[in-house]
Amino acid sequence: MFPTKSDQFRIEGTKRIRCVIADDHILLRDGVRRLLEDAPDFAVVGEAADASEALKLVIEHRPDLVLLDISMPGMSSFEAAKLIEEHCAGTRIVYLTMHEDEEYLMQAMRSGASGYLLKDTPASHLLHALRKVHRGERSLSPRILRQLENASDGRPAGRMRPSRTTLTPREREVMKFLAEGYTVRQTAGQLGVSVKTVEAHKFNLMRKLDIHNKAQLVTVAIRKKIVSSPIPM
Repeated sequence: MFPTKSDQFRIEGTKRIRCVIADDHILLRDGVRRLLEDAPDFAVVGEAADASEALKLVIEHRPDLVLLDISMPGMSSFEAAKLIEEHCAGTRIVYLTMHEDEEYLMQAMRSGASGYLLKDTPASHLLHALRKVHRGERSLSPRILRQLENASDGRPAGRMRPSRTTLTPREREVMKFLAEGYTVRQTAGQLGVSVKTVEAHKFNLMRKLDIHNKAQLVTVAIRKKIVSSPIPM
């Protein structure tokens, strides 16, 4: 008797943990897919290069987990996560990212994330963390957990409030491109959004940080570790 479609993600009577992976870096995506496929209790049911595509795959496949990168072109990963929470309540959201910033972490927690893991997480730890999330627990990389505990200053994690100078992930992305010398139009092209959207984000971040010119923008971007070195002016 041939296995049915519903059986293809079962092993020895145990249902596999079905996952969608979303990351715009194909090498990273391939590496995570191979890691999951080599584990006996995981199955990858879809891959996406941006948050919009990830949202469509989650709605189509209703996976157990969706692994989201944060900095992808087009739709914000946080916006996609909120829609996933709204339409696919059974899918748990895990951010797999390089960002350790408190601002990103707070956005992730507000978007309903069950996990926030750094991309330098060892393979065995990643699998363990994903299994925890599938069991209904929250999983954070150790460095992120320490940062969360320090930043909370005794308050429950879910109630931490950003300061008035906190930038959104998109504002940080806009700041990065502008600090690196991109024009507003070029930045819009890189992010897959309109020029008006970039101009609005630029206005907001400069207002929040009391920035008045390009030199100040570059200086603040370096200080906030949005760019790593001085940019030729």
